[in-house]
Amino acid sequence: MQQERCGWAMNDSVEQLYHDNEWGVPSHDERYLFEMLNLEGAQAGLSWRLILNKRAAYKAAFHDFDPDKCAMLTDEELEHIRETAEIVRNKLKIRGVRKNAIAFLKVQAEFGSFGAYIWGFTDGKQIVNHWTDMSQMPAQTALSERISKDLKKRGFIFVGPVIIYSYLQAIGMIDDHVITCPYHTENRL
Repeated sequence: MQQERCGWAMNDSVEQLYHDNEWGVPSHDERYLFEMLNLEGAQAGLSWRLILNKRAAYKAAFHDFDPDKCAMLTDEELEHIRETAEIVRNKLKIRGVRKNAIAFLKVQAEFGSFGAYIWGFTDGKQIVNHWTDMSQMPAQTALSERISKDLKKRGFIFVGPVIIYSYLQAIGMIDDHVITCPYHTENRL
């Protein structure tokens, strides 16, 4: 069978690099978990390619997504970011990084790490799907709905069930590579 990368990642090199090296790869790195949560939220209503192309600017603006530093950002600093950074300049999304950082730190304090919290929803196991076509992939699931509801209760924003499903793919809790993709978990072995 001809192995071909997932169709969404065939448009440009930025998408291909992300697809090949990050998407669907399990991560427990706290900084990465925080980064992806905020980038997925920034993507709401926009294209993932746009956010990936602005990723370096997001990292520069938000202290490489260090949650401790992001939680301490002042209103003035957030406004400066909105006015000057080469990111999506949505005021609510920019302020959401600080709000999410504060909630993230509370989860870390309660669970020992955000990774322990988020991966606890699947008992630490990756969900490996076996799609033959990208059209089979859902936009959300009961799991993403449950996590979304819990995150909202804990004070996170831009964490609806569709965003959270994408987040779970981004951090590798879900492997949604089509089965013919060389980056599908079972093909990487």
